[in-house]
Amino acid sequence: MQRFATAEEAALALRPDHPVYCFRPQVLAGDARRFVAMFPGKTAYAVKTNGEHMVIETLLGAGISAFDVASPGEIRAVRRFSSDAELLYMHPVKAQSDIRLALESYAVRTLAVDHEDEIAKVHKIVRGLDIDPATVTIFVRLQTRGHAAYELSKKFGAAPAHAIELLRRLDRYGYRLGLCFHVGSQVEDPLAYERALASADWVRNRAGVAIAELDVGGGFPAEYGHDPRRRQVEMPSLDELMARLSANITEWGFADTELVAEPGRVIVARAFSLIVRVLLRKGRRLYINDGIWASLSDSWTGRITLPARFVPDPAIRSRNGNPANIVPFRVCGATCDSVDILSRPFYLPETIDTGDWVEIGHIGAYSLALRTNFNGFYPDTFVEVETPFGQEGPPEGLASIETMA
Repeated sequence: MQRFATAEEAALALRPDHPVYCFRPQVLAGDARRFVAMFPGKTAYAVKTNGEHMVIETLLGAGISAFDVASPGEIRAVRRFSSDAELLYMHPVKAQSDIRLALESYAVRTLAVDHEDEIAKVHKIVRGLDIDPATVTIFVRLQTRGHAAYELSKKFGAAPAHAIELLRRLDRYGYRLGLCFHVGSQVEDPLAYERALASADWVRNRAGVAIAELDVGGGFPAEYGHDPRRRQVEMPSLDELMARLSANITEWGFADTELVAEPGRVIVARAFSLIVRVLLRKGRRLYINDGIWASLSDSWTGRITLPARFVPDPAIRSRNGNPANIVPFRVCGATCDSVDILSRPFYLPETIDTGDWVEIGHIGAYSLALRTNFNGFYPDTFVEVETPFGQEGPPEGLASIETMA
């Protein structure tokens, strides 16, 4: 992997016509260590957020020893670099063959369920493999309510009364028990964890079984930007969120319970940026060589506003407009699909033109994981960059409200 001091240096040296991911391992390691130091329990990185080999390897080097996995593919991604990292198979709906593979071939001993049929699948395989249920921790996943970019309880989670039944069934079978929840991705509501903890306490008090672990899931928000034309959502900082979460854990009587968290965005978002090139400017429209079917789907579906920096092509000698005038541009992706248009504008100098580059920051979460090969476009070029995004100069783009003043 080629190394550069800044993304701008990479763009001007490579003059890329195709998207280039800028990986910052020191940022990834630093953000991981910060989370581990703040959370009062075990940190299990959510591999679904970004399972690239350089991410897994860097996190292992930074001291992350547990990983939240959702498939055999993610299990193999971790095992490629570690034979003894702890794997938490927290997808609540799994194929029987995948359950067997995880238990038999990879010695996974932590799983999650939210329905009695899932318990039946797991228990049948545990008995068939002659595994002692007491060595297997099974979390029952609770439904939660809250405001986030993605509400995950629309798809997963047992209602509290149902969760009590599931816990009692697992206890009769002899499993080690846990409760878990996921308040959603990119949490906007600082009370979301408190409500989930209150629900977990309600279930625990009525189930009448020993709860060995509590998994508070993910949802810890990453730093992005906001569209200055829209009302800004006040996002809780990680410091505020952790202080409140720690107090809530004590308040609801879980301080003496083994704790687990599954952070994703908050650890990996700042570790990557993306260099894209303007293929064409049509008035206030920019056609770039990436889009919603590649690295920017999370920006589209989650309506997340990303910070950006303008990297002008020095070969363009004559420009129109005032470089100090920052204006919104509609951004179209590289594919021939007319849906491939971002839901948020890019705020950039009005002098931007065909052939220039834009560095899009904080895209480490889900951008790489969700990219597709649609139309034959698949960004897969990486460079390593030393300077964190924003430190080489303030973003001229989406997140820079001061520039718009």
